[in-house]
Amino acid sequence: MRRTMSGRLAVAACSLSLLTALAPAAAAQADGGHDRSYKRVGYFTQWGVYGRDFQVQDLETSGTAGKLTHINYAFGNISAEGRCFTGNVPGEADAWADYVRPLDAANSVDGVADSAEQPLAGNFNQLRELKAKHPGLKVLLSLGGWSWSTHFSDAALTPASRKALVQSCIDLYIKGNLPQDGARGGAGAAAGLFDGIDLDWEWPGSAGDTDTTYRPEDKKNFAALVKEFRTQLDAYARSRKRKQKYELTAFVPTAPAKIDAGFDVRRIMRDLDFVNLQGYDFHVSGEPVTAQQSALRARGDFSVAGTVEAWRHRGAPAEKLVMGMPFYGQGWTGVTGGGDGMGRPATGPAPATWAAGYEDYKALKKLADSGTYKVYRDRREGHAWL
Repeated sequence: MRRTMSGRLAVAACSLSLLTALAPAAAAQADGGHDRSYKRVGYFTQWGVYGRDFQVQDLETSGTAGKLTHINYAFGNISAEGRCFTGNVPGEADAWADYVRPLDAANSVDGVADSAEQPLAGNFNQLRELKAKHPGLKVLLSLGGWSWSTHFSDAALTPASRKALVQSCIDLYIKGNLPQDGARGGAGAAAGLFDGIDLDWEWPGSAGDTDTTYRPEDKKNFAALVKEFRTQLDAYARSRKRKQKYELTAFVPTAPAKIDAGFDVRRIMRDLDFVNLQGYDFHVSGEPVTAQQSALRARGDFSVAGTVEAWRHRGAPAEKLVMGMPFYGQGWTGVTGGGDGMGRPATGPAPATWAAGYEDYKALKKLADSGTYKVYRDRREGHAWL
């Protein structure tokens, strides 16, 4: 099931969408010596452990974990009552994947099988083990996503609703008070796992998924929600005498119209540690004409450079901008008109392994290497296609 805006399906050989920062610092080095002023953020998708069989352990064995500064765990959901929640509710929450599912020694980061009695198992326990191997690695809970932004607008509507939402998220993810599920869960079961919250509201003030509510006042309410998260996270850190503050980040759009409809940039950037810019899905396979989805530069079209400029122009400091990169491709079928296929009519999304119109990088690389398809590159605009 696709739970994120056209962009962060479990992707590539490592099921991660990679994000790289624009911070003015030296080039990244190997694990243990790289400059941490750069952010290298990867999304680990909850559901990737099923069909793709991509486990947290794969981040370790592939060497990916040592190259990241942050992992965003995608996603947490908000209930109709405006609270962070989890459970085993098809299409809404998956506690089994999060912290109930036992892993054997062969699939465990530390090589030890989960016991029936331990309170934390599943992805959460594996992420805890990964952090033990990489003390500088931070794990954030990414809240919302394309399919789970449904109740964000309602939850952010009033001071009381914002306070209640934030309290529930801190209780569930920061304090780690998970619902009991047999031996799993309980008070403090996941305490210390998450180092902060990533807000992935798609989108305040403009349309997102079909059942996602949005209002004109979302822009001011989102800014107020960011402030409420910052206030409560800081207060809890002080109460715990925590040396490092809990981080607060957000996923934000490329389209200027969406930025202006939902994001008071100067205001929110005061309280956010950084934002993850949408550097992909500039065009998607549901459109009737083929197009680029992540060009570095594109005159008269969405682009990476244009996204950065749009946020900087509105007051976002460069050192707080982290640019997203896709590890997957958009695909069309029934393309006519000849040439290299770019900018041509199509009949619909192309067949793919997991979802029509979206194919993982590792599958696309095999196609590119097979000789069956020709690789085209636009070096001026900075993108490639088959």
